[in-house]
Amino acid sequence: MKTSVINSPLGFIKIIGNEDGIFYLNFCDSLQESPVVATELQNVVNQLQEYFAGSRREFTVKINPKGTIFQQKVWNLLQHIPYGSILSYSQLAEQYGDPKASRAVASANGKNPILIIIPCHRIISKDGGLGGFSAELWRKEWLLHHEQNCQQEQLF
Repeated sequence: MKTSVINSPLGFIKIIGNEDGIFYLNFCDSLQESPVVATELQNVVNQLQEYFAGSRREFTVKINPKGTIFQQKVWNLLQHIPYGSILSYSQLAEQYGDPKASRAVASANGKNPILIIIPCHRIISKDGGLGGFSAELWRKEWLLHHEQNCQQEQLF
């Protein structure tokens, strides 16, 4: 298992993975050591840098999130939400096949271990509010604005 820590516009990001894929990607507010990139994780680091620069819309790195079967299904659905788009928790529950599962879908969304690549930030409340985000709402808001702005720039 290899670990990398990189700096981003939203703070430090910790990445853990190996040849089976990325297991974990989340923000960390403090560092015990200097940022470092493991050679085995250079591809994901490059793709994240491209994402933050606005030139990457989809990730092609292998991921291997650990979770229940239900969580895995929800995380798979999240990966099919187009860049710059949003869905509500209830719309995601409908895509899952159980419109009454909004709370369970929201819980699975909140347990996503691979932020950004599995774009749980693209899920908002039915009333248009941000809902929750495990890495703080200001980061979710930034990610949504970033994607929407990059989408608009692409139109011109």
